[in-house]
Amino acid sequence: MSEVTIYTKNNCMQCKMTKRFLSEHEIPFVERNINTNPEYIDQLKAQGFQSVPVVQVSEDKAIAGFRPNELKALAM
Repeated sequence: MSEVTIYTKNNCMQCKMTKRFLSEHEIPFVERNINTNPEYIDQLKAQGFQSVPVVQVSEDKAIAGFRPNELKALAM
């Protein structure tokens, strides 16, 4: 499986739910917080995203928002 990266921000309920889902399904991930590292904002905007969470699965696949059905596919 590719490394999963999740872009988050502080006090974001969807971000918390997404991180919890990944943890509960034992999907390892790296968190990148846009509050502590604002340079990630430009990366996300360049890819067309305007909100978090964004779960980057591979260079060409990303999941925006809390999408349990799409996240489940990562656990398989």
